[in-house]
Amino acid sequence: MPLLLTKVDAPDICQGSEWVVEDEESLAEHVARIAVGQYRHVAKILAGTDSAPPPSDDDVKANAIDLLTAEDPANPWHRDGWLFQAISWIAAHTGGGAAIRPPHLIKAHKGFDGLQLELSPDGAVQAVIIFEDKATEHPRDTIRDDVLPGIVKLEKGERRNELGQEVAALLETQVRAYPDLDIDAAVQRIVWKEARRYRVAITVATPHGDAKRKALFKDYDTSAPGDLQRRGGETMAIPELRKWMHAFASLVIAKIKAMPADV
Repeated sequence: MPLLLTKVDAPDICQGSEWVVEDEESLAEHVARIAVGQYRHVAKILAGTDSAPPPSDDDVKANAIDLLTAEDPANPWHRDGWLFQAISWIAAHTGGGAAIRPPHLIKAHKGFDGLQLELSPDGAVQAVIIFEDKATEHPRDTIRDDVLPGIVKLEKGERRNELGQEVAALLETQVRAYPDLDIDAAVQRIVWKEARRYRVAITVATPHGDAKRKALFKDYDTSAPGDLQRRGGETMAIPELRKWMHAFASLVIAKIKAMPADV
């Protein structure tokens, strides 16, 4: 696996893991495939299924390279944000996730960073997990001033129509596996607070143990009250975030350029 996920909790606040890059070449290859629209191929690999990579034509590769290129090198926030969301999607699959919304291919996307459904063996919706993915050099400020206020709004019912539409679209991908799935009833279930869960993933400069995580995710438990399982807290330690993101984007672009052309 390109990422190693080590369980680390913030006691009584949230549960989650620390992400460590085990194989940067493999991670870059996966992100490159996501960038050209081949997320299904990546999902098969992460699930342990052999899959020959499909070809990519020059136009698709050019679009993917544009996605990985910062319009203003001094302000690469949108590019780095997209990269981290792609890594987060890979981490969700690495953790054994299922029914995860495909990554979007827009750098400045304004919707949810990601969505995952928890389904019972018979296809009943247990929960919808809303991702908050942030590549930042100021993790505590970002959580306090951006992430938690957004979660509070969701807890109050804001963006319910947007969430319902996205959940319905994701559920429609599960109909073949669960033909008796009642999509409308499942969408209605997301209005219940206990059916909405959160997964905050954020970059940090150094690995965070229990004490640091409690400070990092402070007030998460009051912003999304209830059972501990409602609050996921994921971290990825990157000492020099912008420098690493620039180098990683260059590696991903090299992987895209090396892809075989469509025939």
